[in-house]
Amino acid sequence: MDRKWCIVNVEAAIFNGDKWLVIKRSEKEEHAPGAISFVGGKVEVKKASLNILEETLKREIMEEVGIEVYDDLQYVESKSFFTDKGDPVVDIVFLCRHRSGEPRCVNEDEVAGVFWLTAQEILEDVNTPIWVKQSLRIAEKMRLNQKN
Repeated sequence: MDRKWCIVNVEAAIFNGDKWLVIKRSEKEEHAPGAISFVGGKVEVKKASLNILEETLKREIMEEVGIEVYDDLQYVESKSFFTDKGDPVVDIVFLCRHRSGEPRCVNEDEVAGVFWLTAQEILEDVNTPIWVKQSLRIAEKMRLNQKN
């Protein structure tokens, strides 16, 4: 498959204390319906701008779960995958600190459930995909290092 372009996706590993915000993706979602996931979405470029990844992520967080995070987003990791339709995606995960708001399902076409869980609860959940567990392990180490 020789493609020049890919979808750019951003995800938020949001923590508050020792809990992480995860969502259950709606069954209507095109990619990974019903899976446990971090909040996030595709980068849409409508004009030239700075901090497009961070601004996209903050917008997606508000649109999906209705909360705010602090501006000090930290890079966790990047990876690539293919959607269920075969489209290539570059995915960038950021560590985010919860700032305000009570998370809820803002858009039920995208989010079927919202949960604050410990890292251990997420890692032990059979519905959590391996790629979410991988990102969470890195994010959890970063969160713990911030406390020291």
